[in-house]
Amino acid sequence: MDLSKIKTLIDFVGRSKITELSVTEKDVTVRIFRNAASQSTISTAPAASGTVPGAPVAAALAAKPSTFPVKAPVFGVLHRTPAPGEAPFVTLGDEVEEGQTLFVIEAMKVFNSISAQRAGRITFLTDIDGGEVETGDILAEIA
Repeated sequence: MDLSKIKTLIDFVGRSKITELSVTEKDVTVRIFRNAASQSTISTAPAASGTVPGAPVAAALAAKPSTFPVKAPVFGVLHRTPAPGEAPFVTLGDEVEEGQTLFVIEAMKVFNSISAQRAGRITFLTDIDGGEVETGDILAEIA
């Protein structure tokens, strides 16, 4: 990721109400945090294959033992369908496989696929489609 893109991301976080932004491009993940004093902090790391940047690990432990929450890893516009007018990726009660796409979150013209991190049945599904979600919002639960 080039320096001008990183500067644009820093400026975006500084102007918005979000407190954290993670963007992965090729093999580099850039995470930008804003603390209480409205200063931005940036960290970069190689992207780990098969992981969702910014997904909290501790939240899975706090969930009900029989369900696994699927949380929004970034702030953006949630899309439940691959394209307007098409069927949703998943519906309530569907059986999903690990790695199956459940949603797409659009953030700064970048479309981030949100995949199931485990196999199971969808027991909860957000009704948001085409609206904004915050980092950490529960989008679905898998039993």
